Amino acid sequence: MGLSIRVHKSFSLFFPRVGLCVALLLLVACEDKATEAQAKNQLEHQVSTSSSDVEGKLLFDFESAELPAEISFYNSTGALVKTTAVNGQVSSALKVNFNSSAHEYTSILINPKEFVWDWSELGEISLAFDIRNQGEHSVQLFLDAADTAGNSFTRSVNVPAGTSRVYYAKLSGHDMVSANPDSKVELNAASGLRGNPPTWEGDDVQFIWMWGVMNLDVSSIKQIALSVQYALHDKEVILDNIRVIKNPPMNTAFLTKIVDKYGQSAKIDFPGKIHSDAQLAEVTANELKDLKDGESLADRSTFGGWKKGPKQEARGFFYPKKVDGKWWLVDPEGYLYFATGLDIIRLANAYTMTGYDYDPSTIEQRSADDLTPEDSKGKILISEAAQKTRHLVSKTRADMFEWLPEHSDPLGNHYDYNRDAHSGPLKKGEAFSFYSANLERKYGETEPESYLRQWEKVTVDRMLNWGFTSLGNWTDPKFYNNQRIPYFANGWIIGNFKKVSSGNDFWGGLPDPFDPLFKERALVTAKAISEDVNNSPWCVGVFIDNEKSWGRSESKESEYGIVLNTLTRDGAESPTKNRFTQLMKEKYSTIDALNSAWGLSLASWDEFQKGIKTGINNDVQLADFSLLFTHYAEEYFRIVEGALSQYLPNHMYLGVRFADWGMPKDVVKASAKYADVVSYNFYKEGLTGSKWKFLEELDKPSIIGEFHVGTTESGLFHPGLVHAGNQQDRAKMYKEYMQTVVDNPYFIGAHWFQYMDSPVTGRSYDGENYNVGFVTVTDTPYEPMVKAAKELHSEMYERRANK
Repeated sequence: MGLSIRVHKSFSLFFPRVGLCVALLLLVACEDKATEAQAKNQLEHQVSTSSSDVEGKLLFDFESAELPAEISFYNSTGALVKTTAVNGQVSSALKVNFNSSAHEYTSILINPKEFVWDWSELGEISLAFDIRNQGEHSVQLFLDAADTAGNSFTRSVNVPAGTSRVYYAKLSGHDMVSANPDSKVELNAASGLRGNPPTWEGDDVQFIWMWGVMNLDVSSIKQIALSVQYALHDKEVILDNIRVIKNPPMNTAFLTKIVDKYGQSAKIDFPGKIHSDAQLAEVTANELKDLKDGESLADRSTFGGWKKGPKQEARGFFYPKKVDGKWWLVDPEGYLYFATGLDIIRLANAYTMTGYDYDPSTIEQRSADDLTPEDSKGKILISEAAQKTRHLVSKTRADMFEWLPEHSDPLGNHYDYNRDAHSGPLKKGEAFSFYSANLERKYGETEPESYLRQWEKVTVDRMLNWGFTSLGNWTDPKFYNNQRIPYFANGWIIGNFKKVSSGNDFWGGLPDPFDPLFKERALVTAKAISEDVNNSPWCVGVFIDNEKSWGRSESKESEYGIVLNTLTRDGAESPTKNRFTQLMKEKYSTIDALNSAWGLSLASWDEFQKGIKTGINNDVQLADFSLLFTHYAEEYFRIVEGALSQYLPNHMYLGVRFADWGMPKDVVKASAKYADVVSYNFYKEGLTGSKWKFLEELDKPSIIGEFHVGTTESGLFHPGLVHAGNQQDRAKMYKEYMQTVVDNPYFIGAHWFQYMDSPVTGRSYDGENYNVGFVTVTDTPYEPMVKAAKELHSEMYERRANK
């Protein structure tokens, strides 16, 4: 194909305002009259919004008798199918069946006939697809694109079941905006939003940026791939009219007044959206009646355990035990216990940057003795002296809000200050919590912060009424004394100890556990947690740290990045490097023996100690890297476990919450050696078989610390890491994920991330603006999620015991 085309506006294929290949997709193969009418209405609407002719380049229309040679399949199959529009026109399209229930990665690959595609003559462009989903399940499609310069990106979109839409991904332009006359910055960096609204208006759907670069070199595109990953079901889509399209002019107001006074999306309506204080009061009153003061399920013990299950030894605290081939926790009264709950039951992550700042001398600054990271701290009060220095630092941010209160207003007490943002255009500045302000709107303030105490009670009532058995990680310690539902405590080991690097440290460098200061800080952290927990039997256990960049699985070099990077360090400056030198001296005694084993030509151990650069040359060297890595990891976990045993001897150590992208086998084994339970954050559709087969060998109780599913249906611009088609689909996927955990004999629970949605304009620390809450920014529950949770929990214990 590769033909240049010019499409008349009445059949415009391209953009949100310009409908996309409506004649060939939106009206194809309608199954019944209702579907035909819906497609026809969608066509008429999209034609009516077309505003101009658009030039582009058609890549594949699938009208030939055979599949294009440029297209191949991996763990999937493809076939040409005939589709019939309501006007009777017959055309061809590509049906792709992803064998995703049996394979964790399935894809369709598109490669140029020649070495690369060169689309530079088109200017600022996007890649567009007509995509239809006739299957039973919604499909999260990952789009990967790469150029020959080594740039690549991953974007993602959900194609709901039973729909036909146009989907596009920007390849160049619009995701780079002018920060000043002499330079451009990526849009996410300028806006502070992890996911941005479309930069032009219309009905077509943009692929959402996940990671990688924002713009590619469109003169040298070498590959495009669409994939389904870690899915629980086989998936299918019908693709047609794959093409490159020219971007229409940017809507310069696309980031202006996008948030209303309640912190909701101002641009769209959705079920449950609050339009007035009176409506909020009515919704609140109705919910309080339904909660019945948090009445627990009938089969639950005092601590949420399984009252009807086989009784175990009661030790007064939670502990793990294998019963009939399955790992469980046992609650303080001796009942089998399975942990479910929600993370982030606190207000610290509900703030968003406003675009204003103050004189730093008027703001309380961090102390070297702080034990809490900036994104987990309590609210910083902004003094009157600071308020007098308030000044605009980002008009882009400030213009996002339809309303912000004055500090003197009744809701002006919901401002905070962020002193150290992880990412975004502002590294510090004023922040505001619409969620907290809405709590005051809902519950009123009869005495100082009475609305917060009511929120705390309602939150516990909700957890019990919805069937959850615990409060998840990052629960505000104010909940620790509730004595109605168990909780998980957490801590961070932060301080001025030395660090090591994996070479790809997303949240920052890793601790050097051989630095004596690390042990000191671990003891200080454990002591502080113990003071909050106060030896309470309601504390299930303690997580320490989260999603550290231990190493990635893409290659052996990335997996052993800590070893490779530490070897380049001078042992006089790096305690871990010093220990590596000692270990290799003990094993090889002479530098010649090491040289022979590793394929090097070092002159002395002093040269090794000063720092060397090496790749992975052979299997012997790789085995030594595993030894060094294991030694490093075991020292970390040994110190943490020792600190917790000293100050919290009755409570379980629940591990380090491995990210699924950072769980090297050497570190997981080290964790299992010292932790009572190994924890993982796993953002997929569920627990797939081969990914977790290693647990058979590890045979250690495990817990999912984080997972979520989101959608853009409620006005947030980013669904999160796992995408659903709508709120009903999100609830279905939540339940299916949890069932895979309940059915796995090695897992003793899972926590959903998180209690409330992220702010529409992104949390102040890093811009996450995900629809991942059980409640909205107005503290209004998502009814499909609540219904799914109740259904899951009503059968959870019987299902786990009998599966």
